[in-house]
Amino acid sequence: MLSQQTSMNKRNYNTTSGRNRRLNSRRPCTTTMIVMVSAFLALSSTSPSLVASAFAPPSRTNSAVRSPRLGDSSPYDQHEHNAASSYKAVINRVTVPSSLSMSSTNGDNNNNNSKYPIQPQVYPQRWTQLAYLSFLALLSDWICFSVAASPDGFEHAYPGASAANLIDIFLFTNVASCFLVTDVVSKFGLEKAIKGAAGIMTLGSLLRSGIPDLTWLENFGIGIGAGIANAADAVGDVIGVDGAAETLVQQISEEVIDVLPDAVTDLVDPSTLTEASRVAGLEPYALLVLGTVMVGFAQPYFQCTPPMLSATWFPANERATSTATALNFNQIGIAVAFLVGGHMAKNEVGIHDYFGLITLLCAVVTLGTFVQFQNKPPTPPSYSEIEKMMRGEKEPPFLESVKRLFGTQGFSIPLAAFICSISITNVVGTFIDEVMERGGITDQLGIDLAGAGFELAILVGGIIIGGYVDKTKQYKPVTLACLLATMFFVIPLGFTDHMMGNEPVLLVLALLGLGLACGPIQPINAELAVDVTYPSDETAVESVQQVGGNLVSALMVPVAEWALHQDYEFFRKIRPLDFDVRGDVLLLFTVAAVTIVYYSTFDAPLRRTMADGEAGGEEGESLTIDVS
Repeated sequence: MLSQQTSMNKRNYNTTSGRNRRLNSRRPCTTTMIVMVSAFLALSSTSPSLVASAFAPPSRTNSAVRSPRLGDSSPYDQHEHNAASSYKAVINRVTVPSSLSMSSTNGDNNNNNSKYPIQPQVYPQRWTQLAYLSFLALLSDWICFSVAASPDGFEHAYPGASAANLIDIFLFTNVASCFLVTDVVSKFGLEKAIKGAAGIMTLGSLLRSGIPDLTWLENFGIGIGAGIANAADAVGDVIGVDGAAETLVQQISEEVIDVLPDAVTDLVDPSTLTEASRVAGLEPYALLVLGTVMVGFAQPYFQCTPPMLSATWFPANERATSTATALNFNQIGIAVAFLVGGHMAKNEVGIHDYFGLITLLCAVVTLGTFVQFQNKPPTPPSYSEIEKMMRGEKEPPFLESVKRLFGTQGFSIPLAAFICSISITNVVGTFIDEVMERGGITDQLGIDLAGAGFELAILVGGIIIGGYVDKTKQYKPVTLACLLATMFFVIPLGFTDHMMGNEPVLLVLALLGLGLACGPIQPINAELAVDVTYPSDETAVESVQQVGGNLVSALMVPVAEWALHQDYEFFRKIRPLDFDVRGDVLLLFTVAAVTIVYYSTFDAPLRRTMADGEAGGEEGESLTIDVS
């Protein structure tokens, strides 16, 4: 997520030689396994019903009537092909069994809800959808920060370049792409948009790595490396050209140089690659830039669409959890980039192998996306989605949607909370080295593990607290509680008691608590913004929040960098009470406090929740059929 991508860049650009020496002593197997297992467990915790649903019978179904299943004719599809038709025309083409007619009671046929001739249903496929979108977001942020963990090694491989420049190129491309996501998804649908973006990301990663030389995988008993490495030679033999792959890469690089703006290509002349870089097989810098631009362009399609995925596939009591998982899974990508990249990308050969590994993983996830990712379920998962389908409203262009959103009561308040959360997590992540070292944690592995724990806490907090909001719809009190907890946990990050000295344990606990409290604010308020602006375009809502969060965060980071060096001491003459607080912590505390005051004024109707409640009666989404 662009919003989180600013979060760790600056802390790595000033890496010292001492840090590099510490990097050499890392234990790769431990750190890599920690991140991968954590990611798997985090995702698994979002869908405890996934396994159970395979064995549980469908709820509220009649054995004589088959419920619509994946692959059946979908009311969604019928609506899309007949947008100009009336609601009755849509319904006439949908065969609805009598047992699926909506009722606001537990099957009381004397109180049928004639407004909705079909009952919401959910499908196990929704977890597959969520898994692919989450892992695509993970990979995109991993690529963005792939060289941030070893900036010195990258700059040695590409003289004159810097990890900061490469990440900035990614971020600016990301912002520009955010303005296109809504219209592209509206025109082509979620399935085609996600598949297309996944393909673009994989192609961009391939340009960065070249044809992967994965012979090193044989060290782990995986014998596919040699086959992939020899594929290019086989092509060369067929067309009768020696070194065909290298020749093609050189030609593409020259074409890229001609196409890209001088401001980009002048950063580093491809001819300045060192001999070690050429021997290692690293690609020219022009291809590296082009690949980075392609991945930056693709990323918003994974990070602006989670609310739409949740609305399209998940019932009302799972939407916040789904959005939290997909939105925050990029945090795992950042953690992986620092832990895995810090181990592998120490030199030119390591960077080449590292990029090849990322390309391989992108290809695997993209292939699965092409095979399994779908557009919409046969039947909407909630009454609000059924009503939205009935209205037949065509989503306006993005800029027009933005005007409507800001003209809607209550939209700006969850936007402010979203921006507050992003800004705080960005600043903390950006200066994680300084935060940890000042608290007494100087070992680089310890710093990276603490940073990874912070990112993981953001994801876990979103899942747990988002699940509670799913059940209660208590957006306002939960957000206010999270903001208060954020104010509490942020203080120890820059607090020094002169009597006690450094307290590393307290520092780590505060960091994890901050992640658990501050991280969930983003997905909860993404869902709240969608709720108060219903039936607006979910992708447009999230795009506005992402752009706003990114821009404000970009402005706050340099201010926080200045405040980082400002210490404010209190009770200097009273030794037992003598302490000091760093300026950046006071800045974050103030941002949270101002947001609490503004957020307390929220008093807008939850339009989507009302639509679900009016249709479902007191039981609401409990009447949704789970088709397994």
